[in-house]
Amino acid sequence: MVFSSLLFLFLFLPVTILFYYASPNTLRNAVLLVASLIFYAWGEPVYIFLMIFSTVFDYVNGILIEKYRQRKAIARGVLLLSLMGSLGILGFFKYAGFVLDNVNLLFAMNLQADTLPLPVGISFYTFQTMSYVVDVYRGKVPVQRNLISFGAYVTMFPQLVAGPIVKYGEIAEQLTTRRVTLDRFGEGAELVITGLAKKVLLANNIGLLWTSVKATPAGELSVLSAWLGIIAFTFQIYFDFSGYSDMARGLGRMFGFEFMENFRYPYISKSITEFWRRWHISLGTWFREYIYIPLGGNRVGMQKQFRNLFVVWFVTGLWHGASWNFIIWGLYFGFFVTAEKLVLLKWLQRFPAFISHVYTLLIVIIGWVFFEFEHLSAAMAFIRTMFGMGAHGFVDDQSLYDLSTNALLLLILGFCATPLPHKALLTIRSKFARFGSVAALGLSFILLVVSTAYLVHVTYNPFLYFRF
Repeated sequence: MVFSSLLFLFLFLPVTILFYYASPNTLRNAVLLVASLIFYAWGEPVYIFLMIFSTVFDYVNGILIEKYRQRKAIARGVLLLSLMGSLGILGFFKYAGFVLDNVNLLFAMNLQADTLPLPVGISFYTFQTMSYVVDVYRGKVPVQRNLISFGAYVTMFPQLVAGPIVKYGEIAEQLTTRRVTLDRFGEGAELVITGLAKKVLLANNIGLLWTSVKATPAGELSVLSAWLGIIAFTFQIYFDFSGYSDMARGLGRMFGFEFMENFRYPYISKSITEFWRRWHISLGTWFREYIYIPLGGNRVGMQKQFRNLFVVWFVTGLWHGASWNFIIWGLYFGFFVTAEKLVLLKWLQRFPAFISHVYTLLIVIIGWVFFEFEHLSAAMAFIRTMFGMGAHGFVDDQSLYDLSTNALLLLILGFCATPLPHKALLTIRSKFARFGSVAALGLSFILLVVSTAYLVHVTYNPFLYFRF
């Protein structure tokens, strides 16, 4: 089940809200837990047992660490057991086939294994349980002794399949004490509708252009077609993922939880370093806190800092998928972040903002080619076409048609990728008081109606982050 579906929006969500608010406060975590398990089991009921095992496993590990806190060797042993168990589960389901393929290639072997479908959301909930156990060990968060509350934290459906990655410490108090006002519920609903519109009306529509371009051999594309296609994907992945993140934050707020902002207009960045402070913020925060800083972070010599950055960006790529293209994509951005740390950032600060912005967008757009094409040869062929090598001319009839039919949509996407629409809405609300609030409510209603109409009539509704 996905957020951008009629089943979720007009059946699952209303029923869950009804049961949730009809229940006393003491039972609301249980209602949320049951609803989340139903949500997860809807598409893949078998893997619900894997999620339950992970939840119980690290619930017990947290209690054991607290119990043996004064006996460091035992507590450390439980921590290692927890980490090996969580990483083992993630590795088996997500990376076993990748490792086997590379072993076969490296040693000229022919080992075979059944291919298992990837459990949805496993990368997200595994990182959440791991961070919980690590923080309990560090003494940063209190141990959770209520299994229902801990289960609600791990399985919470608003952020289960696409994040943001919610650390236990961020919502520990909210699991026991939370209160929803009508205003907060309304703010959550508005976020849900905004995210839905970003996903359904923007990401899905521009995704059609990228689907068409990607299906065309690189040698048959003009330069303009290649650029239009990858720019379309650049917008698609942003509005798809940030739309889901907005819906997750909105749903959380409707149930009394406050999740961190996961995207902060990354395409307005003026450096790659800034881009990664704005893109998938919860993932970057997780890697910094649980990998980069424990390795020494910036507190060690320059050589070890480079090692730490290499490890983080290698893992960043690998987290996104069991394929070399993701690893190359991660190291590609790691190279530019490191180069900026050494000298590039100082140079960029001397340039006009426009040049820094163009540099950032160019690096990001080329990076998405590595991200989207599984095979390096296909990615390089596409990049060569982008820069006129082997292209089917600079411009052709198909590219002109694509440009003319998508020009308005591209302008809207560019505008919506900036803070300007949000600032305009805030200005209207502050200057026109009640009228501004009514106007915002009317806009949300229109977006909901149009998005629903789109879902009724259109079958193209991919969810890009299911594979992660």
